[in-house]
Amino acid sequence: MGTRTSLDPRTKLYLVLCLSTLGVAVTDLRLLLVILAAAAVAVKAAAGSILNLLGKLKRFIFLFLIIVVIQSVFTRGGTAVLHLGQINIITDTGLVRGVQTLLRFLIVLVAAALMATAKPRDIIQGMIQLKVPPELAFMVTMAIRFLPLLRDEAVDMLTAIQLRGVNLKKIPLLRRLKMYSYLLAPLLISVLLKARDLSLAMEMRAFRAFPRRTSLRTLVLQPADYLVMAMVTAFAVAVAASAILLS
Repeated sequence: MGTRTSLDPRTKLYLVLCLSTLGVAVTDLRLLLVILAAAAVAVKAAAGSILNLLGKLKRFIFLFLIIVVIQSVFTRGGTAVLHLGQINIITDTGLVRGVQTLLRFLIVLVAAALMATAKPRDIIQGMIQLKVPPELAFMVTMAIRFLPLLRDEAVDMLTAIQLRGVNLKKIPLLRRLKMYSYLLAPLLISVLLKARDLSLAMEMRAFRAFPRRTSLRTLVLQPADYLVMAMVTAFAVAVAASAILLS
């Protein structure tokens, strides 16, 4: 997902913080849909296209359905939508709770996708200028960038299994989960090796050799950043007020 806008990474962090907080705090389904739409518009404005993000979210459809079903089954109260004899399996209250949880997950994921439109160096610099310790800013950024590497590593392992003639789609679910568990050890070893190489590279560049790091450039908030933050603040206040009125 390439960068299209020149918004300051601190502005994007503020966007993610506001949208994620609203997604967790709000319970009304209509407001959650509004927040999700706002997050999608923000990603569209920042990246130029949301199709790439939608393509990635398609992989989690099965997980999302499981979340909805689990929330629906274990939430009691309300009118039975699906029952087995005298046992209520799914109620309307549980179904609403499951949809709420699903929308919250989507809001957090879509909002977090905003950070993918910023350069890692800019994210670190922005966090440092927010008085976040450089070590913590570096760790957060590296954690974000490590996730795609882990995904690629897991995909390569699954591809290697399929090249040996194993059809994963025809294997029963329990056996498939057991097979996936065997991949955890080599995946963990790969992560540890990458972490060791990264630590060696950091030491060779004298990371933390001095108490204060210098930077070649300093990020400066532009009028567009202030405008976006003002709009997001107004949106957050409006949603919070609506949530209070609807409660």
